[in-house]
Amino acid sequence: MAPPLAGVVRLAAASRVLVLSLSLLARLLFRPYDTSASLSPPCLSSSPSAASSPPTNLSAAVSSLAVWDGVHFARSAECGYEYEQSFAFLPLLPASIALLARSLFAPLVPVLGYRAVLVLSGYVLNNVTFVAAAAYFYRLSVLILKDRKAAYRASVLFCFNPASVFYSSLYSESLYALFSLGGLFYLFSGANTVAAIMLALSGSARSNGALNAGYFCFQALLQAYDAAVRKKRPLFAIQALVAAALRTIFIFLPFFAFQAYAYLNICVHGSSEELRPWCKTKVPLLYGFIQSHYWGVGFLRYFQVKQLPNFLLASPVLSLAVYSIIHYTKMLHQLFRTTSIHMQIITALEESSVESCKGSDDMTVSRSELSTGSTNKTQGNSKVKQRKSIATEKASATFYDTMSANQNIKEIQDEGSILLLPFVLHLAFMTFTAFFVMHVQVSTRISSLKRAYLDVLLISLLKYQLSVPLMKVSTRFLSASPPIYWAAGHILASPNCSSRRWSYLICVYFIAYILLGSLLFSNFYPFT
Repeated sequence: MAPPLAGVVRLAAASRVLVLSLSLLARLLFRPYDTSASLSPPCLSSSPSAASSPPTNLSAAVSSLAVWDGVHFARSAECGYEYEQSFAFLPLLPASIALLARSLFAPLVPVLGYRAVLVLSGYVLNNVTFVAAAAYFYRLSVLILKDRKAAYRASVLFCFNPASVFYSSLYSESLYALFSLGGLFYLFSGANTVAAIMLALSGSARSNGALNAGYFCFQALLQAYDAAVRKKRPLFAIQALVAAALRTIFIFLPFFAFQAYAYLNICVHGSSEELRPWCKTKVPLLYGFIQSHYWGVGFLRYFQVKQLPNFLLASPVLSLAVYSIIHYTKMLHQLFRTTSIHMQIITALEESSVESCKGSDDMTVSRSELSTGSTNKTQGNSKVKQRKSIATEKASATFYDTMSANQNIKEIQDEGSILLLPFVLHLAFMTFTAFFVMHVQVSTRISSLKRAYLDVLLISLLKYQLSVPLMKVSTRFLSASPPIYWAAGHILASPNCSSRRWSYLICVYFIAYILLGSLLFSNFYPFT
């Protein structure tokens, strides 16, 4: 039987093959609702590197796979950020596919054309990164849940999640999931530097990646409490808080650097004679202005009677999110009633140090194996094994000493861990935002297209948005949140009758959204 991690990787790869096959089949059987994505007006500032060969039927077919927001990502990768609206799409995905198109897939440019190769690069990149994200999801779940079976169930659900079609399309979901889940895994494993880099990259893929800085804040609070209360070293507490503040700034840095880039391009070096309204504000952030001005995002702005069908379509994922929050809140409440918070903090910190110790021991062993000479191979290997055994015994001793410090540790692990708390808080904030703010109204108002550079070419490019005015993002917005899958997996494993009925509904919901998404989304019909 394959190890669970290998099984997750195989399932993730199989799920991508399934989604891609369904999407391609839908494109073959049905005509797209809107064909304006095939329009490819020349860049405003053409460059030789962006030159492409004359279009063929094959290149046109590949280019047409960029649908919905994928049109914007491909355009930004090909031409850069030409228009104000383009800055709503953060740079990690466009930069990544442009790099792939000019390196690994460069030989295909004379055959397919540059734009088609960009789209192809995006599809390959996102499907590969999703498989890696699923592997990190499993490893993170094992670390937090302390239950391999529960982690495997949740990982299977993640592989076949309702937003699967976005993870296999020209969207930023896969890159965000890879760097956010990978960053959280390294954070709770004790590799803070790697975690900070990956979480910063998640913020350059999607704006909500900046919220992952909250996990570092949670870690800093645990470390500061332990240093100040248990070890009586207030200096260490201050050091932990300062380090967390620096890492938080580092995670926010890519997002704000991109906003500064937008300000320089539009407000300072822009061609318009009159400054845009957001340029005149005290904190000129273009991203918030775009969301509010062009997409109608705002608190309670979507609460209208005519939007009731959209709320109904978004209700399954919101309901599952609310259930997850309630379930783990009750679990944490019970945990804090039976065990002191002080003991929970000590246990969480000791487990993190053990994970970090194991990782450093494995690295030492690997280096020792590489440095062993061929003449003393047998002796060297035995020494390496001996060191590995001693390191493992030390790590195990530290771990079990910590476990024995709490007489009810078995009950604690069954009920959960304090490490669940930041995940619950993060999901609660995301759910609140999705329900009250983020039911995005994708209605590009013609009256707002007054700037000189928003000409006929841009209107043609955005025609697909104007044809279908409403689009919800709740499923995408919450799809990379681990507690949703952990709670759903808990329901699937529960033996009582009511849970079985809910398990059936969850399976139907996941399967139906994969089928509907592959059919509707790939043919320019509104989906989630």
